[in-house]
Amino acid sequence: MLSLSGLWSLPCNPTASAQPMEQFIQQCVNALQWGSFYALIALGYTLVYGVLRLINFAHGDIFMVGAYISFFVSTFFLSSSGPALSRDLALALTIPCTVVLTSGVGVTLERIAYRPLRRKGVHRLYVVITALMCGLVLENGNLALLGASRKALPDLLDKHIYMISGIAVTNLKLIVICTALLVFFALHFIVTRSRIGMAMRAVAWDEFALPLMGIPLDRVIVFTFMLGSGIAGLGGMLFAMSYPVLDPYMGAMTGWKAFIAAVVGGIGDIRGAFVGGFLLAFVEIMVAAFLPSTFRDLFAFSILLLILWKRPTGIFGMPMSTKI
Repeated sequence: MLSLSGLWSLPCNPTASAQPMEQFIQQCVNALQWGSFYALIALGYTLVYGVLRLINFAHGDIFMVGAYISFFVSTFFLSSSGPALSRDLALALTIPCTVVLTSGVGVTLERIAYRPLRRKGVHRLYVVITALMCGLVLENGNLALLGASRKALPDLLDKHIYMISGIAVTNLKLIVICTALLVFFALHFIVTRSRIGMAMRAVAWDEFALPLMGIPLDRVIVFTFMLGSGIAGLGGMLFAMSYPVLDPYMGAMTGWKAFIAAVVGGIGDIRGAFVGGFLLAFVEIMVAAFLPSTFRDLFAFSILLLILWKRPTGIFGMPMSTKI
């Protein structure tokens, strides 16, 4: 995982009394950006778990695959055999291509790895082990095919820094934060207001009765993986634009932390995934900004452990009832 040490370089402020408050607000802005990445990954975790009660541990590596797909797609558009496209047009084409191709990766994993186990009715432990194996295949397959050398995403966006009362905000940070908010509201609308969202909630309630109602179970599950993987691919592209150093293991620790954020927020609830991602990022950024950075994970996970000790189902989670 990339170091966060470069996230809190602040402009000098001649007024010493106002500097702590400006520094705090600056770290809040940084936490919103970092939390957007956690939230986008956590939304994919909670989608799959909410529908299938499956913890897709390969989801963090799908985030990594999305970053690499954006690298190759943007490189192709910027250096094609014909006339090179402008950066704005290349960015506009790279976004949908990355989302669609990453969705295809998620659907492929579901078709090859998860669906045969689900149809055989195996214990969920074997599905979790399969998910871990799929993540390792994506990581080491990337390493074998592309090598260990890191790659840098081409510049697709002109960076601009806006100074607001001594607070530095870049246009890319605003894009990342606004994208996370738009994805959350769009996903909430799909799950709560659309017919496919109603079918997804029906699968979560009783997947065995769903075929009796004429709803194609496999189609709903495929759509769930498409949606979750596409969101992860979008997050991977935004991450690559913000920190343009790509390596095969970039999604491992980030994915684990996003899963923890989803659990703390209440896995299975998209509000919990969204809030949990920002909560984890806020704790990490603030600890690394005002304390030695070696305490970051210690304080972050200790606070999250206290939250789970107080609310074992997470902030928005509800106890699951067992149907007999």
